[in-house]
Amino acid sequence: MLKINRPTYFWLQTWVLASVVQLATQDFCKRFLNLKNDPCGRQFDQMTQAARSGVANIAEGTSRHATSRETEMKLVDVARASITELANDYLNWLMQQGQVPWSLKSQEYVEIAHIPLDKPGYKDDVLYQSSLHVLTQKRKFDTWLKSDDSILVARTLVVLCERLIMMLQKQIENNLELFTQEGGFTEALTAERLKQRTQNSIQEDSPSCPKCGKPMLKRMAKKGINSGKPFWSCSDYPNCTGTRKMELKEPPSS
Repeated sequence: MLKINRPTYFWLQTWVLASVVQLATQDFCKRFLNLKNDPCGRQFDQMTQAARSGVANIAEGTSRHATSRETEMKLVDVARASITELANDYLNWLMQQGQVPWSLKSQEYVEIAHIPLDKPGYKDDVLYQSSLHVLTQKRKFDTWLKSDDSILVARTLVVLCERLIMMLQKQIENNLELFTQEGGFTEALTAERLKQRTQNSIQEDSPSCPKCGKPMLKRMAKKGINSGKPFWSCSDYPNCTGTRKMELKEPPSS
């Protein structure tokens, strides 16, 4: 059987919870939006698209991890912005009904905010197992999400959106820390090219650096009293600043 390597986002808790929010949002819009409160269908489109954007940008961003961590962080941030937009739609729905979201100290908020998500344990047949995993996690919240009371469902989704926003913020911070320490694909490629250019520039007769012992490169002074004159510089510059004077050959006598 042909083995297919699946993207890593299937194992991300942010992707799992975003998928739960998307499914719950689609269900909310189908059950509670109608021609009376959403005559043009604009609210339906905006909410379902915001929920989809959360899932899609987590997936796309994570898929760019190996080639561009900068792009990954930007797309995950787009996902965070989309979920924030969706949370505001649910807040607006509540206030339209003269209601407010649960307090952070309320029993309902605390209970929903602390329901643990199971860690993905699938190793093969990932499309099947990851879909099953998302549905299993969603059922943990179905006591509230399946209610016929739109106020209860909206309050629940506000909690889930806020929880997801915090998780995405943490994911961005972790990626930023890695990017600061290790750089990204572009930075690694540039470093490798500079390394190769340095190796190609080292001459067979180049002396060793007096400071670190590494081979030296021929460079040209650009300023000072020696401007325009060649000299030997350590190939590990700027980590090492060792230099040597270059002995110029006497022109042959006529």
